[in-house]
Amino acid sequence: MAKKVAVIALDPMASRFYGKQVQELFGEYVEVKSYSVLAGTVSQMERSDLYLMSTDAFDNREDVPQYIPIDAQISEIHVSYLWEVVKRLQAIPAGTKALFVNLTEKMVREATAGLNQLGVNHLQFIPFYPGADPAAAEGIDLAVTPDEERYVPAGMKQVMNIGQRCLTSGTMIEAALKLGLEELLETRPFQEYFSSIATNTYSFDLMFARTRRLESQFDILMEILDEGIIGINERAELFAMNEKAEEITGLKRSLVMHRQASTVLGNIPFLECLKTKRKLEAKVTRINGANVAVSVSPVLRKGECIGAFAILQRFNDSENRQNELRSQLLHKGYRAKYTFDDVVGDSEGIRRTKQILRKMASTESPVLLIGETGTGKELFANAVHLASSRAKGPFVAINCGAMPENLLESELFGYEEGAFTGAKKGGRPGLFEFAHHGTLFLDEVEGMSPALQVKLLRVLQEHEIMRVGGNRIIHIDVRIVAATNESLEEKVRDGSFRRDLYYRLNTLPVLIPPLRARGEDVFLLLERFGRKLGGSFVLSEKVKGIFREYSWPGNIRELRNLAEYFTFTGSPVITEEDLPPTFLYEREEVQEEPFVPPKAEPRRLFEWERAMEEKGILPEAYGFVLKMLYQWSKSREAGGRERLLERARKEGVGLSQLEVRTVLGVFKEYGLARVERGRGGSRITSAGQRCWEEMERYQPRTN
Repeated sequence: MAKKVAVIALDPMASRFYGKQVQELFGEYVEVKSYSVLAGTVSQMERSDLYLMSTDAFDNREDVPQYIPIDAQISEIHVSYLWEVVKRLQAIPAGTKALFVNLTEKMVREATAGLNQLGVNHLQFIPFYPGADPAAAEGIDLAVTPDEERYVPAGMKQVMNIGQRCLTSGTMIEAALKLGLEELLETRPFQEYFSSIATNTYSFDLMFARTRRLESQFDILMEILDEGIIGINERAELFAMNEKAEEITGLKRSLVMHRQASTVLGNIPFLECLKTKRKLEAKVTRINGANVAVSVSPVLRKGECIGAFAILQRFNDSENRQNELRSQLLHKGYRAKYTFDDVVGDSEGIRRTKQILRKMASTESPVLLIGETGTGKELFANAVHLASSRAKGPFVAINCGAMPENLLESELFGYEEGAFTGAKKGGRPGLFEFAHHGTLFLDEVEGMSPALQVKLLRVLQEHEIMRVGGNRIIHIDVRIVAATNESLEEKVRDGSFRRDLYYRLNTLPVLIPPLRARGEDVFLLLERFGRKLGGSFVLSEKVKGIFREYSWPGNIRELRNLAEYFTFTGSPVITEEDLPPTFLYEREEVQEEPFVPPKAEPRRLFEWERAMEEKGILPEAYGFVLKMLYQWSKSREAGGRERLLERARKEGVGLSQLEVRTVLGVFKEYGLARVERGRGGSRITSAGQRCWEEMERYQPRTN
């Protein structure tokens, strides 16, 4: 409905001119009627939303209440000239005398004073009006008048009609604000009008321009946000609403702006927020047939609530946005690299494995890859992912046996801010969240602690996780591919692996054949590795025979190391002499029956044993440490100095903390053990295992 505006001026011509300006600028939003004091039409004024009154309309301000209600909105009319008029006057030679003709002497003074403020102060204006002394016009050839030519003296040589003064920008802005039509100030007609009116209110114009810039930035920000935004003022009237809010609520901005929020959006608790002056946390509300999370925040100024903003977010939108963000992780390394075409081999075992896994890839059930170290379990996990319906999703891999329990838990499930000392500010998503709509590869799954096994079982059953230190359930859609190089059945029997989790993971088990069971695949793989490494070599028949009989304890990983070694030996034909020393040692050890000497036969000391004796460490001490590391390796455990000392006390072995530190230092120096700080503990290497097995075969020992 159009707002009613009454324009009041002394002269009827002026009131009609001002009224026409308001009507043309505001258009259909207002209904303007003009009234004149001289014409006596002010006594016929209708009730209006705004009264625009010129400063000279009433000689006595006490007369105003006779015509305008006391509670009415009133704005004074201030006028100025167009910039083109100012430029015309500035073109007149300086010092020129000119009559300035207007209706009254007061109006002449106001008009010329206004021109002086606009920079037109190089002319000598002589006031002229009805009743003025005619002698004032003698000797003057130019008359300037604001559309009052009827009062120009007869015989004037030149008359410049500069037209009626226009309403200032400030008058129009004040009218728009009082009518609640401030959104019109950004429209093109208003902008063009403001630029055409001359003004000397520099500070006001600067502040107004700054305000308009801020409002424009606010509007841009509102539209680029993914959430719906609705703003109300202190009277609970809607003054802001972005396009997203229109989409969510199904309401048109043009129909609800400036209306009471309670009448159009009663299910949003705006009034409660204004009353309590506190933020209302997000709650689920049914809006336009959809579940929407709605939070309301107050806008406070000096302790007073001057409005509030509601943020609306549909559940589906939030889920889709998370999926988009997760998909971006594909470009950050969480993606599969290998397909079944990258699996080299023609042996019956490898062909059957590929055939079975291709069928399994099309399902959503967990896959369990069983195989020795180095057989390529992760490569097959990659291939299963890329052959599945999740191929476009992320592929995330983690080695469960390579990190302590607490670290593995936070890596898998993520954590909230403050969950533990050193937790990243803002928390961090876990790998389950990163793998959403994709595949999570759990290598060495048997390395999980019993507590983590319980959490993994829940994930497989409920498809939900909770971050460490959090209280929020997060839904995830992840397929699990697990791998192990140990017998999970034995782990279940000895109680170190949960039976229910085993049956969950063992839905689709596949045995990856070791390299020694793949026949001629050894040479196909060696050729492939050689090409990738830039090597140019061939194997002699003798070496081929050795490779066919070799047990390949390190499987494909060991074969690749050999290819790299051959690439840098420089020999075009690899003979037995070109094989690395470690390979020969292991080959002899594997192929030959171990020789068990009689108990009385002495054995030679290892170099590291001589180093122990030089440091004053007795065989009982370093033998005990090596034995414990060996036993722990069989159960995939690690132990630090404290655990070794505790075990020594239980078994009655005299061992000090300094001796333990010295023994572990020698083991590390000679490659018998990996010694880590903290809970990582110490782990025996394959070389250390061989040394212990060698020592066990001999009871007596000598130098």
